[in-house]
Amino acid sequence: MKKIVPIKHFDPNGTGVKGSIFGLPYTQDEASLILLPIPWEVTASYQGGAARGPEVVLEYSPQIDLLSADINEAWKFGIHMQEIDKDLIRENNRLRPLALRYMDWIETGTPSTGLDHKSILNDINQACLSLKNRVKDSSDELLDAGKMVATLGGDHSTCLGLIESLASRYNHFAILQIDAHADLRENYQDFEISHASVMRHVLKQNQVEKLVQVGVRDLCPEEWALINQSGDHIVTFLDQNIKEELYEGGNWEQICERIIRVLPDLVYVSFDIDGLDARYCPHTGTPVPGGLEFDQVSYLLKKLVLSGKKIIGFDLSEVSGRGKEQEDFWDGNVGARMLYRLAGLMAVSQGKLEFIHT
Repeated sequence: MKKIVPIKHFDPNGTGVKGSIFGLPYTQDEASLILLPIPWEVTASYQGGAARGPEVVLEYSPQIDLLSADINEAWKFGIHMQEIDKDLIRENNRLRPLALRYMDWIETGTPSTGLDHKSILNDINQACLSLKNRVKDSSDELLDAGKMVATLGGDHSTCLGLIESLASRYNHFAILQIDAHADLRENYQDFEISHASVMRHVLKQNQVEKLVQVGVRDLCPEEWALINQSGDHIVTFLDQNIKEELYEGGNWEQICERIIRVLPDLVYVSFDIDGLDARYCPHTGTPVPGGLEFDQVSYLLKKLVLSGKKIIGFDLSEVSGRGKEQEDFWDGNVGARMLYRLAGLMAVSQGKLEFIHT
């Protein structure tokens, strides 16, 4: 059992609370933001490791110094991460090998001896639906209690339940998706809910009036056709176009202003870590050359908040823990720092923290 130090005795300059996110002492009742860790990667189509994302982010988060140069006393508004559910880990570990064998069958056309592929597919689809509903129920309970909520994956599909919960509370909002991939496929590899189709499901929520994607650089013709046929429902800022504009004398501030201009007042931030340059997340499940700098994303999100937009929720997904400390250290370190930045900016946008004006 971890020792909890009362908030009034907590020293932000000293050693944090071991086993607590960022070493902070907040209980769920005391915290303003609750993080839901979701160790799930059943339908991941390339490399595994995302299921350990919550674990490695939690492990490396206490080594982050708590001062934020532009947010006043960022740690004080209260962040708490729920315990990682061991039953969920076991269910992920049970289904993941079956999903890999099913995907091998899809890709090669060679049946796996002794396996009922239809039964496996049904089992996986039901489990992913159950997970989505479970996350929605947890989000509903926390939002009803007045908490801010974010999910920490796991693969990108793990955010769907939170977005559905928010859709039951807000008449309209937009998704700002930072990602290397469009995630707009239809039932990829027969899986009804997967990291490759999560935004296709998100768009089924009528309350999601716009999907704005930034950093996308790997997509299929089906996804590109959907984007082009959507009118202004899906606005995609391709990584290639961003880079070419910068190379030709454009500047990031102007690009950020264009991104923010197409967003409404209420925004949900969906952050797949592979939206960053792969040197920040070398072991993420589906790395792609190119991508955004850490500070570019931080600047975009800060400009979003300074514009008066309100962040109503967020997720961070695809941070990898591949099982070897020397491999996952950097991924966990970067993931934890981005998580802290997202949390602070969300709190500012909701009036719980303030920017330091210099």
